Amino acid sequence: MPNNQRGFSLLEILIAFSIMALSLGILLKIFSGGVNTAQVSENYTVAIQIAESLMSQAGVAAPLQAGETSGVEQDKYEWLLRVTPHNLSFGNFTGAKLDAAQLPVTLFKVSVIVSWGDDKRRLELNKLKLAATE
Repeated sequence: MPNNQRGFSLLEILIAFSIMALSLGILLKIFSGGVNTAQVSENYTVAIQIAESLMSQAGVAAPLQAGETSGVEQDKYEWLLRVTPHNLSFGNFTGAKLDAAQLPVTLFKVSVIVSWGDDKRRLELNKLKLAATE
């Protein structure tokens, strides 16, 4: 009497489910990594917007002066705005030395540092700005 059974054995079904579970686990790890990367990217984008905003405001509302200002944005992003005089030495480019103290402007280095998160990620922007000498 021939054995004409059709279908899958229990062992074949268990192996198929094991392969499927491993594949789904790998896919889930890939997608969760993508979500984490998107969150980090969003945090950097917000930090850059905060830093650029602070950088563009420096010297507009009030004249540039050496000093530091700090604050917190959105209860998450801590920022520090630092303005320091920047010494510029002129070489002998026209045959006569130029004294920077005689210029009607002062050069300042403006630095903005934004940090956030438990691991204290950090972003720093630097720019040189001119201000009229008083």
